[in-house]
Amino acid sequence: MGQHEVVKGYHCAYQLHYHIVFPVKYRKALLSGEIVVAIKEILLGIEERYEITMEQIGCDGDHIHVLCSAHPKYAPGQLVRVMKSITAREVFKRFPKLRKELWGGEFWTDGYYVATVGERGSWAIVERYIRKQGDSPTDVQLKLL
Repeated sequence: MGQHEVVKGYHCAYQLHYHIVFPVKYRKALLSGEIVVAIKEILLGIEERYEITMEQIGCDGDHIHVLCSAHPKYAPGQLVRVMKSITAREVFKRFPKLRKELWGGEFWTDGYYVATVGERGSWAIVERYIRKQGDSPTDVQLKLL
């Protein structure tokens, strides 16, 4: 799916993009080399099983950034839970020594950051469009689909 495409489902059309960030437990700088390669592979595997498209993945030492698109049936928190649980399980399988580095616990922290990323206009444009609903029909309509 291209970043500017509207995806059509059975009962909806959508164009939802999320910027998600979550840190390694204790902010340990473990995201480098083969661990990053593994996490990217695992996330691409998640993409195949769920209606999630990984558009960009970047690791910065102690945290990961994911730009993804997903079906609206998934709340952003669900996306994070899926990504964190599957990547943690698989990373520990592939790199068992990491458990000692993290005192045998979890790979990711409990917290995360998520924001929507828009393509078709700024907040001000959409706000103006909504505010002008019901005005004269000569106003230009915002093209949504």
